[in-house]
Amino acid sequence: MSPSSPGPTLIPIASPSLEVLKQRRQRLSDVFTDPVLLWSGNASARNFPANVYPFRANSHFLYFVGYPLQNAVVYLEGGRLTLYMDNPSAASALWHGPEPEREAIAHHIGASAAFPLADLPLRAQDAATVLAQDGPTQQHQGSVLGRSVVAAPQAEGLDRELAIAISQIRLCHDAAGLEEMRHAAAVTVKAHQAGMRATPTASHESDVRAAMERVILAQNMTTAYSSIVTVQGEVLHNNHYHHRLSPGDLLLADVGAETASGWAADITRTWPVSGTFSPSQRSLYAIVLAAHDACIAEIKPGVEYREIHLLAAQIMAEGLVDLGILRGNPMDLVEQDAHALFFPHGVGHLLGLDVHDMEDLGDMAGYAPGRQRSDRFGLSYLRLDRPLQPNMVVTIEPGFYQVPGILQNPDWRSRYQTLVNWDRLAEFADVRGIRIEDDVRVTETGHEVLTAALPTAIADIEALMNG
Repeated sequence: MSPSSPGPTLIPIASPSLEVLKQRRQRLSDVFTDPVLLWSGNASARNFPANVYPFRANSHFLYFVGYPLQNAVVYLEGGRLTLYMDNPSAASALWHGPEPEREAIAHHIGASAAFPLADLPLRAQDAATVLAQDGPTQQHQGSVLGRSVVAAPQAEGLDRELAIAISQIRLCHDAAGLEEMRHAAAVTVKAHQAGMRATPTASHESDVRAAMERVILAQNMTTAYSSIVTVQGEVLHNNHYHHRLSPGDLLLADVGAETASGWAADITRTWPVSGTFSPSQRSLYAIVLAAHDACIAEIKPGVEYREIHLLAAQIMAEGLVDLGILRGNPMDLVEQDAHALFFPHGVGHLLGLDVHDMEDLGDMAGYAPGRQRSDRFGLSYLRLDRPLQPNMVVTIEPGFYQVPGILQNPDWRSRYQTLVNWDRLAEFADVRGIRIEDDVRVTETGHEVLTAALPTAIADIEALMNG
């Protein structure tokens, strides 16, 4: 008797319920009455067409469709969704096995109808859209709409209005999105615990990275961004893992899981390779932790995120003055952006379906209407500048870094020459970078730290590593 082949089924993914998806679509139609087309995107080839990078559907598509379809388009109007995608080819079954046809997919995502992609231009000319992430899909957008499609910050007309509407809807998360983010956070906490425990026997950064990402992959998740696991913590987005680990090093790990439906977590911890912080490392870590804790304590509805950032800057400046690294009045130092010599980035960002949520829309989501980025050294990298609202999720991630490109820059060196005790700073040469990052939901009256299960205190980290 020959074995029977299973029928084509959708890959099981914790998608939102149809009721949740319909509510999201209706919310969009309530604030944007024109028709909308959203493209999921395509996988990009690594070197030849059949060898592709892992596919990640467009986040706006995921939010309203709930399932990571490839090479699909949806037409939204009046809260109703129509699916456009081609059925799998006969040749595809040889390599990928039986796959569901579009009618089955349409039923799964709550689409009212499903058609092949070739039918799309019949009703597309009057629709608004957002730019897809890959080149071939962008070309398809232009050919279908009969016009060029540009990134949201440069978009005009209906495309710009759509981007604004989407940013308003996605800014505060519904219960389904928050549940996914809690799941991503729980797995990310376990990944960081695994990294700390693996460090004493690891020889290279890559060993620790492997221990952390193994936890994520074992839960059928992927990383939400390229992991940062480095002894060169002064390199803010360091994606190299070849350095050896030495007992005097600090290891900075910025690693986050992404659920199968696309929701992200984002955690950073910094720990000593030896399992014990040196006195100098302990002193600077305590300053970063004080800023981290104070900022989280202030999170509640109505608070301006810019003020959270400035609070972190103030505490960093106070701590560096107390250590003798900076000279002067901390408030004046922040006004002069002297703290940014060591804390150059913003204190955090929005978090959701993307690790920097909706940053493909530029500052439409991160900045309140009418606000623009500052050109100040200490504020120009602030990614979020608006009052906090319930069910927004933000990161809090102050840091201390000795970045050669800043500290050895002749202009900055001249400007801040008398405000920095350079001889005293040299006594902290074993601290290249420290960052502490958690994910925080704004509640109706305060906040909830989604990643609170992972310790930040020095004693707790040392105990976890040595325990």
